[in-house]
Amino acid sequence: MRCGASSRRIIPQIAMIQRRISSQSWKSSLWNTVSCRREKSCTCSPSSSGSTRYLRSRLTSKSSATRSLPDPQHRSTAVAEPVGTAAPMPYARDAAEARSAVNSAGQHDAILMPSDTTPALERNTASPRPGGDDAPSLRPSILDPLFAPARGLPGVGPKIAPLIEKLLGSEERPARVADLLFHLPQSGVARPLCGSIRDAPTGEPVTLGVTVVAHRPPMLGKRAFRVLVEDGTGDISLVFFGMPRGRIDKMLPIGSHRYVSGRIDIWDGTRQMVHPSRILDQEGLASLPAVEPIYGATEGLTSRVISKIVHGALDRLPVLPEWQDASYLARNRFPPFAEALRIEHRPEEAPPPPVEGQAPPASPARKRLAYDELLASQLALALVRARQRRKAGRVNAGDGHLKAQVEAALSFALTGAQARAVEEIRADMAAERRMLRLLQGDVGSGKTAVALLAMASAVEAGRQAALMAPTEILARQHYERLVPLAGAMRLRLLTGRDRAAERRATLADLAAGEIDIVVGTHALFQDAVAFRDLGLAVVDEQHRFGVHQRLALGAKGEAVDILVMTATPIPRTLALTFFGDMDVSVLDEKPAGRQPIKTITVPVERIDEVVGGLHRALAAGDRVYWICPLVAESEYVDLAAAGERFEDLKHHFGDAVGLIHGKMPGPEKDAAMEAFATGRTRVLVSTTVVEVGVDVPEATIMVIEHAERFGLAQLHQLRGRVGRGSKASSCLLLYRGPLGQVAKARLEMMRSSEDGFRIAEEDLRLRGEGEVLGTRQSGAAAFRLARLETDGDLLEAARDDARLIVERDPRLQSERGRALRVLLYLFEREAAIRLIGAG
Repeated sequence: MRCGASSRRIIPQIAMIQRRISSQSWKSSLWNTVSCRREKSCTCSPSSSGSTRYLRSRLTSKSSATRSLPDPQHRSTAVAEPVGTAAPMPYARDAAEARSAVNSAGQHDAILMPSDTTPALERNTASPRPGGDDAPSLRPSILDPLFAPARGLPGVGPKIAPLIEKLLGSEERPARVADLLFHLPQSGVARPLCGSIRDAPTGEPVTLGVTVVAHRPPMLGKRAFRVLVEDGTGDISLVFFGMPRGRIDKMLPIGSHRYVSGRIDIWDGTRQMVHPSRILDQEGLASLPAVEPIYGATEGLTSRVISKIVHGALDRLPVLPEWQDASYLARNRFPPFAEALRIEHRPEEAPPPPVEGQAPPASPARKRLAYDELLASQLALALVRARQRRKAGRVNAGDGHLKAQVEAALSFALTGAQARAVEEIRADMAAERRMLRLLQGDVGSGKTAVALLAMASAVEAGRQAALMAPTEILARQHYERLVPLAGAMRLRLLTGRDRAAERRATLADLAAGEIDIVVGTHALFQDAVAFRDLGLAVVDEQHRFGVHQRLALGAKGEAVDILVMTATPIPRTLALTFFGDMDVSVLDEKPAGRQPIKTITVPVERIDEVVGGLHRALAAGDRVYWICPLVAESEYVDLAAAGERFEDLKHHFGDAVGLIHGKMPGPEKDAAMEAFATGRTRVLVSTTVVEVGVDVPEATIMVIEHAERFGLAQLHQLRGRVGRGSKASSCLLLYRGPLGQVAKARLEMMRSSEDGFRIAEEDLRLRGEGEVLGTRQSGAAAFRLARLETDGDLLEAARDDARLIVERDPRLQSERGRALRVLLYLFEREAAIRLIGAG
């Protein structure tokens, strides 16, 4: 696109944008960052919509109404600005404002922000400050250098900038200085200067002072260029593959004295160093760090380049107020925040070598940074919880007659854990404040029964209840299991597959109060769904829904109590981190009569023996799940596919084999599940679509192909589909070797334990918090400085500190409170600050 448009066309366009922004009518969910490099041509990146591309082209057109600001890279960013404006608008922190912000490098960006259509907990933005100390504020200006674009740092030119964006940026925002500072080194390499070649150890990084003796170009048929170097004690060959001779001649001229750094190996009886990591003269040696930090990098961007850029970022660190308690810092020997960052990025000592099975020890500097991030998270949750407590609720539990009817209809007596959870929930619902409670339990611990008893309490009080499940299969199963237990309560199912007339009738009955309990999928929180008086919202498999979906369902009534359930046991550290604003009930007992599940690991080469065993099992009346990781065969991945396994097993068992997977139409999936539940099919070949909630008590055998490819929590959930009746059950984990250390640890844990909470803790240790909860796929931010698998003690301390802060200084107005506001903004938890003034 060529830059060239008249000011007469630009100015009305900008005026229109300003009117739309000031009225908060901008409904786009995209951030539109408008910038244009004044080169021979403009190459603005395309947007997802034609209107955005149109506005972008208008705003980046060069004209008499456009002011270009220089930057240190001899590039400029042109931003359209109406003639006669005295200054750009303030930097946009919310939907109501937008600004052209000049960063410290002189670059100029116009940022247009979306309107307030996303819940506060997910947006991490701050509102404009209308006035008063208690009003939500803009990000403190002291943090502006840290939130400036990383492309303004020294050494980030046109070739490096896209690589930095790839590594640390996102679709929503460019990479910033803070992102680089929070991108801590993964390890460090010390290259001590050895006294001589003779004394230098092999297999370890070293630095040697040598004299270049000879160049030995590759002989015919050989590719290696060798440079012979020596000192007074011996010689060594420096080996290069594919490097131009001219470059080698320049780096290592014969007769020169150089310092080479790398690892010494023995090849063919002689010492050699392949591709030295550094070749320095005397001046370069003086600037060589004692320890070279090793960063996570990306293709085209080396760790060494990142280190140089980070040094420029460290120079931008402002002097920040101390937000931590002085006595806590002294007791733990934690350095100040800025010093901790410098220590981590410029280490003086290499970390100790890793010990297999143990997490690397954390330095006081890294622990300080981790604690800062954890405190920001826990303080934000504490503010949310405090605001939730301030909200008026309604008494939402009756005299208990419906609860008693449901308990009488159950085929089993409540476990002690179930009875305790029901009492905790009813106590919340009877209080004059809103309930926000997490119910978590192991596979088969009876969460659905607890949920029905809670919904019965709401119906007793004359209100309605809703149960939202993540999949249609699970929603239908919940509905079918609840109907026989509901007694006089009126139940209805609402999913996206309902016929138009049926859906209209359901919606009308909901609005008229003719339905007591509605069970459904995400269709429940759509705008068209209205309740007469919703009292309780139950969200099953909470981690599969976003926060905004839970809030949208809770917003469909007055003072709605919310109960969220997860069938994936959550380690304590994750529960504190992701659900710290909730009260927690735990189901840690299984109903009486459940048999243990025998878990066996079998190499995939013995699959014929497994099939032979199924003949005997089917003859004894058992039913079998057979899980495959793929739907269809792939030429890229050598894994079992459900379609091919279905055809193979049909050759052995005929029409007794069924198939279900996520790509099948809904009615076909329902038919496949019904056939298996009624016994018309006895072997169900499936993908992980049956992972959660599917309940067929007659199923006693679970076969999981390529079990090494699944996470621990997923394996545990799949295993939980059997063992639901009175017969003994088995789980066969088919694996393909050789197994890596993590895969081996997973399978061993599955063999040794059925305790979902113990398995969850091990899964956290092996995979980290983002993978355990699936948040890396669903978009929730993972911690950048803290490691929940090793920083559990810090998390406990941060939670206690946050609660104490909110009790003593709920509006963060004290000296430390004002510093804590800076902390929240720094770690982008500023949405919580808005809650302080929201009441």
